[in-house]
Amino acid sequence: MASNPPGQCCVANFQHDGVPRGQLGEIDEISTYFAYPDAGTDTSSDTAIIFITDILGIYINAKLQADLFAQTLKCTVVMPDLFNGDAIAADAWAKGSVDLKPWLEKHTVNTVDPIIERTIKYLQEEKQIKKIGAVGYCFGGKYVVRFLAEGHDSAVKAGYIAHPSFVTEDELAAIQKPLAISASEIDGIFTRDLRHKSEDILSNTGQPYQINLFSGVSHGFAVKGELSTRHENWSKEQAFAQAVAWLKEYL
Repeated sequence: MASNPPGQCCVANFQHDGVPRGQLGEIDEISTYFAYPDAGTDTSSDTAIIFITDILGIYINAKLQADLFAQTLKCTVVMPDLFNGDAIAADAWAKGSVDLKPWLEKHTVNTVDPIIERTIKYLQEEKQIKKIGAVGYCFGGKYVVRFLAEGHDSAVKAGYIAHPSFVTEDELAAIQKPLAISASEIDGIFTRDLRHKSEDILSNTGQPYQINLFSGVSHGFAVKGELSTRHENWSKEQAFAQAVAWLKEYL
């Protein structure tokens, strides 16, 4: 593995304050959150970002982050429901340990890949999108990596992931497009050893890559950290800036 399977740290989260600007709709009967540069307004941009969520799915933090990407990159951001209404509840961690094994067995590449494929088809065929980027957090990081490989029609031109989980060495070695990673110092999923192993793998792909390590923060910091803590808030902002700069460069 290039990163370990999701664990309890993937469930823990601090909900962020804000009012989502986007809209819930559907892509081929898949519930999807749409974020636009201007609230509720479509855009003529030929660029779009697919936001691939963590195990909490389409919840407040992810919506606010998608809105921020749309406003900053001036393009549409789509966030499909990868779990068909079966995401882990955002408040589950406050109620005790969550048994992730049976949940993960229901949500595999066999169920998630087709959802992303249908999302890409919608963007290309119905919205005439020419440039597609992808961002993924924790669980979603695996699927950004998978869709940077040649086997997925090369539709995704660049990817960004933060504190990834469940990525295999073969998946990482297969990328054919630029990839940036935000990593946390305190992380039992994307550990120091696995981070170094991932660096070795990426250096052999011949593709542009970037790994930024943020000290003093834990797995999940880039989308569900405690923003009242100055360092966590700063780290989240810097991880977002990394993602934006990367996508601007390679899309």
